[in-house]
Amino acid sequence: MRTLVFAAAMLLAATLSVSAQGAVSPDVLKDLAPTGKLRAAINFGNGVLAQKEPANEPKGITPDLATALGKRLGVPVEFVTYEAAGKVFEGAKAGAWDVGFIAIEPVRAAEIEFTAPYVVIDGTYMVRQDSPLKEVDDVDKSGIKIVVGLGSAYDLYLTRTNASIVRAKVGGGKAMIEMFIEDKLDAAAGVRQPLEDFAKAHPEMRVMKGAFQQINQAMGMPKKDGAAGRAGAAYLKTFVEEMKASGFVADALKRSGQIAQVAPPAK
Repeated sequence: MRTLVFAAAMLLAATLSVSAQGAVSPDVLKDLAPTGKLRAAINFGNGVLAQKEPANEPKGITPDLATALGKRLGVPVEFVTYEAAGKVFEGAKAGAWDVGFIAIEPVRAAEIEFTAPYVVIDGTYMVRQDSPLKEVDDVDKSGIKIVVGLGSAYDLYLTRTNASIVRAKVGGGKAMIEMFIEDKLDAAAGVRQPLEDFAKAHPEMRVMKGAFQQINQAMGMPKKDGAAGRAGAAYLKTFVEEMKASGFVADALKRSGQIAQVAPPAK
């Protein structure tokens, strides 16, 4: 009960913060909720950010942030759900959502206007217990086959660093782990927490302590031509900084049982 009361208080504080500043401008509403509702892209492929309720309704930090933003804007929220980050990116190009939660990557920045990150998570490797690969630096070498989720932040990053990549095309992290096992590949690259959860239930696996990448998870909106979108992008950036500073981000992670580093204030 105490957690629910605190969550409600945090959502109310988010709403009152903007009320104190004045009404949301028409330009912001036009940019962030052009259809009269806030269409928020939720990626179930990253369990740190979103989890499925029994009825497939999302819970976690990203739907919490979307709900808080909708309250600030005074519009209803519609969750547009995906099973992998690559699909979220495709949705941006198709105009399927208004705000999304996706890792900052140069390839994506051509289509998405990002805020500063709200959380930072590790990209690391899972291998078999008897694997000769012990450290992160052991993995990215010639002949080592690394499986990734197609279009994920770690796919884009490792592609730039010339790793030998095998891509699971559908199903996000779950499909990636299945391919790692069935095809007897050398390592699975992914977000630390889901890999550790899998390894706890499968003692024949281990997750490396180090990280090959710090993944900066941010909010974003599809880029628009010319001056369109600037008011919405500026509002979104301010919103993220306030949610970090207020403790909302840290509390949302705690409520959903997830561990991640709250990103520092934007410079």
